[in-house]
Amino acid sequence: MKRLYGILIAMVSMAASTFAADWDTANGLYAEGNYADAAAMYEELVEEQPAAEVYYNLGNAYYKMGEIARAILSYERALRLKPKYPDCKHNLALAQSKIIDNIEDNHHFFVAQWAKAFRNLRSENTWFYLSVGLFWLFLVCTFVFAFGRNIIVRKTGFHVAWITLLCSIITLWCAASLHHRDSAQEEAIVVQGIVNAKSSPDKSGTDLFILHEGTKVWVEETVNGWCSVHVGDNVGWVSGSAIERI
Repeated sequence: MKRLYGILIAMVSMAASTFAADWDTANGLYAEGNYADAAAMYEELVEEQPAAEVYYNLGNAYYKMGEIARAILSYERALRLKPKYPDCKHNLALAQSKIIDNIEDNHHFFVAQWAKAFRNLRSENTWFYLSVGLFWLFLVCTFVFAFGRNIIVRKTGFHVAWITLLCSIITLWCAASLHHRDSAQEEAIVVQGIVNAKSSPDKSGTDLFILHEGTKVWVEETVNGWCSVHVGDNVGWVSGSAIERI
């Protein structure tokens, strides 16, 4: 058994050292201005070990190459892993300023938009662990309320209990909502230059509106390789090859 543990530790150490070496090589290529090779190496690294920092550098490489859509896609993926990443947020805003479409999403009621913005402040795991911690605090406060020796302690336990339970439910909703968003891959980036959104999931459909690369869309359903997407108040069908899920 000890020998097996030793082998596993050696394998993990070797993988970590290989990743670190490739990371340094990719960063060196980027520093030299060899953005295409750097991007290729970053792509390999995120396949091995998805990390916000790697996606961020990948986005920077694509931005330097003028591939704005790929840069936006990489920044969005980095923020999925590390929502509080100020440099990434800044570069994403810079990349988004370069795209042609500037469509505001009015598809949802403002309360729903506020709820999504609040949800996106933290990662799924952070919300989940916070929810569990709050629930344990709720149990402790419930115990204090039930067995407290004086009325002040019991009242305090009661009020803190219902507040922590409410917060636990809210944070659990945030975690569940993020899990659904990521598993359903409901958000995507247009990666082709110009895309005509159709009225039906086939080439013969009527052209409804035009999307340009880099635009963020929300995917509602997929039929025979076509995706029903909405952006702003516009809803139409685009080829699945024209977008890439975040």
